[in-house]
Amino acid sequence: MKLPLIIGHRGASAVAPENTIAAFEAAVAAGADGIEFDVRLSRDRVPVIIHDASLRRIGGVKRRVADMTFNELNQVDVGSWFDRDRFSAQRVPSLAQLLELFQSNKLLMYLEMKCKRRELAHLAEACCRVVEEYRLRDRVIFECLEPEAVRDIDPTLRTAALFRPPSSFILKRAIAAAAPEIALHHRLTSNRIVEQALVANLKVVTWTVDDPAWVKRAQITGIYALITNNPAALIAARDV
Repeated sequence: MKLPLIIGHRGASAVAPENTIAAFEAAVAAGADGIEFDVRLSRDRVPVIIHDASLRRIGGVKRRVADMTFNELNQVDVGSWFDRDRFSAQRVPSLAQLLELFQSNKLLMYLEMKCKRRELAHLAEACCRVVEEYRLRDRVIFECLEPEAVRDIDPTLRTAALFRPPSSFILKRAIAAAAPEIALHHRLTSNRIVEQALVANLKVVTWTVDDPAWVKRAQITGIYALITNNPAALIAARDV
């Protein structure tokens, strides 16, 4: 296994519309070690893959994801904003559809849960249920600000404590959450934090970086994985 692992941010979102099947297939084709994606609940409690709380930016629809059923979401074109000629057929996929697709490979999946705190338990439960259904618990890493929500359901599931700037007491919070990985925004990924994390036996995942220079930095400091919009570019830098 070559390090750092290269993880496609919302798939290969530099070359295909984010969080779509096309983007995930592009990441696989590029040779990524895994993908990162965002999950919310539809109105009928289906875990769906989308970053924003509404369809306005990527679908041109002024409606909230939480107010739409999965069938309604599945009617919205979420690819034309990126390239109408190539991606107008892309729709909001369900978590189940992604896991079905990824049963044919061995890539990692960093699942970021997107919701308000009061909704986290419901989202975590729904996501855990689908992951168990597809028997992919060994390949899915649940990534969120409060990984305890997943560990309360099943402490054997893989988790990563997510941190955005500004943040403090990073290592203490990660250890308290019993998360074996920490997912750090690139502005938080200092050499000192990485060194301290390694001493604490925590793997460091850094997001979101597109400069290939991060590959050399990761190899020198011991960063475990880089989440990037352009996995092909970082893989090329790593595999020279």
